[in-house]
Amino acid sequence: MKIIVGLGNPGLKYRNTRHNAGFLALGALAKKYRIAIKKRGFSGIYGIGRILQQEVVLFEPLTYMNLSGEAVKAVCSFGQGEGLRGKKRSKKDLLVISDDFNLALGRIRLRQKGSSGGHNGLQSTIEKMGPDFFRLRVGVGPAGPGGFEEDRHLMDMSAYVLSPFLRGERGVLNEALGKAVGCIETWLTAGIKEAMNRYNK
Repeated sequence: MKIIVGLGNPGLKYRNTRHNAGFLALGALAKKYRIAIKKRGFSGIYGIGRILQQEVVLFEPLTYMNLSGEAVKAVCSFGQGEGLRGKKRSKKDLLVISDDFNLALGRIRLRQKGSSGGHNGLQSTIEKMGPDFFRLRVGVGPAGPGGFEEDRHLMDMSAYVLSPFLRGERGVLNEALGKAVGCIETWLTAGIKEAMNRYNK
């Protein structure tokens, strides 16, 4: 069984913000495969289903970003929820989806392990799980007329990632979410290396 975690902040206030790109990608995957993310447990909500013959758990922590690792560790350990009891998972079965300020909007990047890149949710997960879990980053960074590298240093990163996507960005965002879904499908069916080769461009 694979566990796919989308990182974000719970509540209406944060629903469509850039920092919730992990939730949005997980939601796009759940919608395509009609998996309801409604069960409560492990300091979050989750749904169990099948994607391309693979049994999966789709999980959203409800701990807020800074404590995401506690919820991820809980769902990856011996469970108490329906369908999860007594099954311990390997970190090779875990994929964590997050936003990434250092990637321009529209880009995604899959990695086998690594640092948090300054992302509080990933940092919390690393503290609880170690650095060697798969992670998919969904770019939310600015790329204005001055160029991405210039613009990103002029902005307050915290305020930026907690701001909502603009109407004119929705098309690019939806394309990126579609790529994220395709990347996850490839990871499930062909493995991490093939997914990285196809989508890390």
